[in-house]
Order: sequence, then structure tokens, then C-alpha cells
Amino acid sequence: MTTTLLAAEELNPLVPHTVEIIVGLIAFALLFLLLRRTVFPQFEKIYAERTDKIEGGLARAAEAEEQAGELKRQYEEQLAGLRAEAARIRDDARAEGQQIKAELRAQAEEEAARIRQRGDEQLAAAREQAVRQLRGEVSGLSVQLAERLIGDSLADDTRRSATVDAFLAELDGLAPRAAAPAGGAS
Repeated sequence: MTTTLLAAEELNPLVPHTVEIIVGLIAFALLFLLLRRTVFPQFEKIYAERTDKIEGGLARAAEAEEQAGELKRQYEEQLAGLRAEAARIRDDARAEGQQIKAELRAQAEEEAARIRQRGDEQLAAAREQAVRQLRGEVSGLSVQLAERLIGDSLADDTRRSATVDAFLAELDGLAPRAAAPAGGAS
């Protein structure tokens, strides 16, 4: 029976030998210590690095978002400033345009006044010239008429002047007498 028991113990596959259990436990302990000293610290280091990268990435993303918000605020301020500057420039241009328009109107009015004055001066000069020409022609016609009436030539200037004066005096004398009977006849 002892042999059968020994044979039965050896044959039981569910119960391992004690030596195998001890050798297995020692091998497991050695492997665990080896992994704990070499591999587990590497895992912990990699885990810490990844955690740091993720947290750092989140922090950098938050910082970048904050910077983007600040840049947007600065951009909006600059845009508002540029709009105000553009409005000021438009207002200045309108005011300058009005001023230039007023200056041009004043210059045009001054030029028109100068042109009118020159026209008046030219008209007065032309009137004087026409009066002088008419006097000369009337004088010449008077002399011709006097020559015909008198039947004498008036070639001498003194004689001509005396005849013209006498003729004009006679016309002056006739004018009141001609006006009186016309006035009495009515």
C-alpha cells in the first residue's frame, strides 16, 4: 500500500510537489524583485512623464487661450481706435472741403468783382471815346453845314472856330424862341 500510496501521490496531478512549490515561490520572488527594481520604476517614470505632458499641455492650452483672448481684446481696441481715427479723418476732410469751397467761392466772387470793374472801366473808356468821336464828327458836320449856309470856305482855324461859335450861339438863341411859341400855341 505504501507503494500504491506513493504511486498515487505521484500520480495526483492536482497536488504539486513541495519542492516545486518552493522553487516556484523563490523564482516568483526573484522575478518580482527584479521587475520591481528595473521595470516598475520605468513604468512609473513613463506614467509620470505622460501625466506631466498632459497636465503641461492643458496648462499651455489654457495659457494660449488666455493669450488669444488678450490678443483679441487688443485687436478690438485697435480696431475701435482705427474706426475713431477714420471718423476723425473724414470729419477733418469734410471741414477742409467746406473751407476750400468757401475760399474758392470768395476767390470767384473777387474775380467776378474785378471783371465787373474792368468791364465798367472799359465801358466808361469806350463811352468817352464814342463821345469824343461824336463831338469830332458833329464839329466836322457843323463846319460843313456852316460852309453851305454861309457859302464861304472855313479853311482857317480861327475863322472856323469863330463861325462855329457864332452858329452855336445862334442855335442857342433860336432854341428859347422856338420853345416859347410852341408853349404859347398850346
